[in-house]
This record gives sequence, C-alpha cells and structure tokens, in this order.
Amino acid sequence: MTRIGVLTSGGDAPGMNAAIRSVVRTGIARGWKVFGIPRGFAGLLEDRPIRLTSRDVSGIIQRGGTILGSARCPEFKTSPGQLRAYRRLRRSGLDALVVIGGNGSQAGANALSILGFPVVGIASTIDNDLCGSDITIGVDTALNIALEAIDRLKTTASSHGRVFVVEVMGRDCGYLALAAGVAGGAEVVMVPEIETDPEDVAAAIRSAYLHGKHHALVVVAEGATYGAERLVAYFEKHRERLGFDLRSTILGHVQRGGAPGAFDRLLASRLGAAATLAIAQNRFGVLAGLVRDEIVLTPLAAVVSEKKPIDPFLLDLAKVLAE
Repeated sequence: MTRIGVLTSGGDAPGMNAAIRSVVRTGIARGWKVFGIPRGFAGLLEDRPIRLTSRDVSGIIQRGGTILGSARCPEFKTSPGQLRAYRRLRRSGLDALVVIGGNGSQAGANALSILGFPVVGIASTIDNDLCGSDITIGVDTALNIALEAIDRLKTTASSHGRVFVVEVMGRDCGYLALAAGVAGGAEVVMVPEIETDPEDVAAAIRSAYLHGKHHALVVVAEGATYGAERLVAYFEKHRERLGFDLRSTILGHVQRGGAPGAFDRLLASRLGAAATLAIAQNRFGVLAGLVRDEIVLTPLAAVVSEKKPIDPFLLDLAKVLAE
C-alpha cells in the first residue's frame, strides 16, 4: 500500500484546495492512503500527517486559500532543518510527498529530493514566475480580481477626469501588473524587472490627454522601484510642474482571496492528477506544470535554478495599445 503526503507552502493561491482534492482522490483511486501535512514545511518539522479521505476533501474545490494551511519556516531554509524534515518523513512511513506551491516551495521540494526523498511538485503561485509552467495555479483568478477592480476604477476615473494608480501584487515578478495592464487598457505599466522613471510616467499621461483621453490608468507591481505610494508622493512633490493629481488603490492580498475561477479549478485538478501519475510511474524530483496546454514534468533542479523572464512581446504590446 503506497502512502503519500501532500502539503501547501508559501503564499496561498486560489485553486490550491482544488489541487489538494485532486491529489487525494486520484491517489485513493489508485488504492493509496493519502495524508495531509498542516502548515507547509513548518508542519513537516512539527506536526503529524493527517489521514485524508475522499469525504475530507468534499466541498473544497470552490474554496480559496488552503485547508492544510501554510506558514513561514526559517528552520527549513537551513541544511540542518532540511535534514531533520527528511528524517521525519522517513520515520512517518510516507512513500512520497507532493508539494503545492511556488518558487520557495519548490526549492524546498528540491532540497528534499536531493537528500533522497521522493517528491513531486505542483506549480501554484499567483506571481506566475515559476519555470516549468506557462501559467500556474491561482494566476487566472488573481488576474481577474485585479481586472474587476481596474474596470471599476476606470469608471470613476472617467467621470472625474483623473489619473488612477493601481498597485497589484508582484514583489519580484511583474506578470500580474503587465497582464492586468494590457487587459485593463492601462496607459502605463510598471514592473520590477524594468525601472521606470516617474518623468516618463508623466510624459505618458500627458500624451494620453493630448490624444483626447479624459482619464489615465497606471498599473504598478508592488516590487517596482516606484510603488503606488512612492509614485503618488513624487507627483505631489512636483505637482505644479507636472500638473497631475494621482489617486492610488493598493489591491494587496485581496487578489489571493475568493473562489478560484473555472480555469484554476481545471488546472489544479489536472496537475493534481499528473502528480499522482508521476508517483505511480516512479518519476520523482519533478514539477507538474502546464506548457503549451500540455501537462509536462520538469526536473525540480532546472525549475529552481532559473528565473522566469517577463514576456518582451507583452511589454511591447502594452506600450502600443496604450496609444
């Protein structure tokens, strides 16, 4: 009888519960016992795995967050902490582990894999910065939440002829800001990967008004050199010269919450099934992701050693469509 564990780690993403459900039910369908590990890698060091039945994951596919919880675990980032987790896994009687999460989570999964424990990762992060998957669990839902806010703000911006700045999540990756900016019709998109001068922002806004627009929208990732608050402060300081007032809205963690959309539920279900299939085929040390609409397994070592670049075509498109 195969016994597998599943945990969620890092920031929660809409669709994580759907992935847990898929791992549990496809594992049980193979005749296995499935155990949930609470609180991510912290739980791996401290808690006992909890047996999960098909009924335990009933009614969670539409729920945001993660029923297993997630927590920071500085100890697991150290070699002694990883070795301790490996030993606990061996003593637990688990035959394999499924790790649902983003870059940090898959780095942890890779560390356990290097130590010799059978691990399969599932790509899940709203930042969409994970190599090995074109799009990850949670991205589509988070993007649509941001887009709904942008659409609402554009309505009031148009009514008052104002410039609005919307800050979305993305500390190190600007995908959400870029995609939301293109889909939301922003005049300016600011991402961490490319430094944008506030004077260039002012020039773009001025150009928008000269082209007959009655309002303007700036979408900025939280990790950009000038976040929403800093950008607004710059414009306030130089208001007499620049001639614009900016209103800012910081969406923050609201993008993580709420029910996952259909795309994320389907993606999570497919990746969960792919993870248990990989275990059945003894394919470990890999990440289950979506590439060109096909489920693929990418070595964890390759996933964590590369940084997913931002799409230059999308960057150019954002500028062209803003005219």
